[in-house]
Amino acid sequence: MKVLSAGQMRELDRRTIDDIGLPGAVLMENAGRGATRLLIERYGDLFPGPALVLAGKGNNGGDGFVMARCLLEQGWQVRTLVLTERGAVGGDARLHLEVLLRLDASVIFAPDAATLNTALDACRDQRLIVDALFGTGLSAEVGGHYAQAVAWLNTQGLPVVAVDIPSGIDADNGRVLGCAARADLTLTFARAKIGHLVFPGAAYVGRLETVDIGIAPALIREVRPSCYWVDAEEARALLPPRPVEGHKGTFGHLLVIAGSPGKSGAAAMTADGAVRAGAGLVTLGCPAGIHDILEIKVTEPMTLALPEVDGALSLQALEPILAVARDKQALALGPGLGQAEETQALVRRLVRDCSLPLVIDADGLNALAGHLDVLAGAAPAARVLTPHPGEMARLAGVSIAAVQHDRVAFAREFAERFGVVLVLKGARTLTAAPDGRVYINSSGNPGMASGGMGDVLTGLIGGFLAQGMEAAAAAALAVFLHGHAADRLARRLGTSGLAATDLLRELPAARHELLSRSQPCSQPRIS
Repeated sequence: MKVLSAGQMRELDRRTIDDIGLPGAVLMENAGRGATRLLIERYGDLFPGPALVLAGKGNNGGDGFVMARCLLEQGWQVRTLVLTERGAVGGDARLHLEVLLRLDASVIFAPDAATLNTALDACRDQRLIVDALFGTGLSAEVGGHYAQAVAWLNTQGLPVVAVDIPSGIDADNGRVLGCAARADLTLTFARAKIGHLVFPGAAYVGRLETVDIGIAPALIREVRPSCYWVDAEEARALLPPRPVEGHKGTFGHLLVIAGSPGKSGAAAMTADGAVRAGAGLVTLGCPAGIHDILEIKVTEPMTLALPEVDGALSLQALEPILAVARDKQALALGPGLGQAEETQALVRRLVRDCSLPLVIDADGLNALAGHLDVLAGAAPAARVLTPHPGEMARLAGVSIAAVQHDRVAFAREFAERFGVVLVLKGARTLTAAPDGRVYINSSGNPGMASGGMGDVLTGLIGGFLAQGMEAAAAAALAVFLHGHAADRLARRLGTSGLAATDLLRELPAARHELLSRSQPCSQPRIS
């Protein structure tokens, strides 16, 4: 599903007003009426209120004025608290404020901390709060009496309905701008925005619903989004076909290079993850010293003993790997390899010289830290990198805080700069493509915070690459299916104590459920 930036939403509004001829005041009326309908659907049991609308001076406040009027029409008791002077409200919002005032509605103006304190003291009998302070255009930190109002809202223990986006959340990256309202229901317009879906903003949104405000579908179709939300429907469309006449050769052969003493499990789970992705054949290459162990640990994958030095793969393994790769369709590289100097040199040579699509994880990523020039000189086949924030920080030579500050922008810039597909792991894992696309994943839960989960994901991505999928699509699908299997496990077992091998066993059923039209959308629900 398309996800919009704040700028793209503003452009849709502008084109609707200027090109289509639908006045901004009508769009605001549609927004407020649609939002009110959804509010009543969710919180109708709180009728007749009272409800409190906290409004700012801009368009978000204007939507709030319409909602206050619509609630009054439905018989609700409503107070509207405007955090500015009457004369400071402009544009279409001013029109709707004046209509509200002519209805003798309860409207209080609180342009400073003192008047706000007095007004809030009179609002202790509320049953519902509507947050219409700031919209998606906010870019500066919330301060002054606005911050005071947000802090008060968050301590009331009442249902909070946010208009468009919780006040204080940056719509383009999910950052908290000083402080932010915690909503139970967020009613956004036309399409979800990036800040609704990535953390920390996603933690403030609650249930997310979209409201049709009258923007022509043709205009939305013309928007070239930079972000996509990967839910069950999107992931289902990405699944590679399984033709009835298919055979092992139809579904590709993945080569996995992984493992070292003490880390044979990482190699095994990567290879088994590729099997669960539906790859026709999997060959697992490992240091000769752990070959016999992996012969026992894996059943479906074939194994290949490779030259080693003191248990770790040596540079002498390069030619055997390149030779065996000639009839394969993709290579998964890195889990459990260790950080011996020769092994790291081997990884860099493979990244540079191997003509297959590669997925690189764990110690494969560590080998590239400080050597990103290898990516610039690499063979033209796709390179998929799968770092968690700590690995990403080492790879890019920055702090973890710099990575997490604006994950979407960071992932996109890195993918574009180095011509790779970047899977930036974490809550709402991002998949960034070299052409600027970013996929935001909807599946997964805290039960996945255990060893081996990343190895399974590497195998899944490699398995889909071996089946001929485009690299960004393969990664986005693998990330969703990985999390979807974990969500199925969490529903039965909870989120503590889940093991990567549990997830491996769950993957076929998760994929089968995904193919079913009855599969429910992953949370949060976006209508």
